[in-house]
Amino acid sequence: MPGCCAAGAERAGSGWPSSARFDVKRRLRVRRRSDFQRTINGRRFHSGRALVGFAVLSDREATRVGVTVSRGIRTAADRNRARRRLREAARQKLLSPDSPLSQVGIRYDVILIARPPALEVSFADLTAEASQAALRLSMIKP
Repeated sequence: MPGCCAAGAERAGSGWPSSARFDVKRRLRVRRRSDFQRTINGRRFHSGRALVGFAVLSDREATRVGVTVSRGIRTAADRNRARRRLREAARQKLLSPDSPLSQVGIRYDVILIARPPALEVSFADLTAEASQAALRLSMIKP
């Protein structure tokens, strides 16, 4: 129900789309430490200004994404904000049906690491970088 909380009321008045979903489903997230380590020990496919991406092939039914933040972002509030921004960019560009990854049909476990500029760049630049990362990953042959 829109407007049931302060955050919902704030979003409703700030131009956020009313039908937008703000979370990545649990089944589409990398959550275990062992999965994070296995993926980070895999192939680095993107290294940009605001994020670094690692990926390994997955036998799951869908591509999964894990987000972590470097310790270069000092305060917990800033790390959480960077994590939310990066997770939303990944949802829009890596997990959407029109993503290059879904068109290729290869499933990966992807880890995105936010760098300190992830807080400074605009969200449009962050999503553009996530889109470029998805495109690079779709070009990798297993």
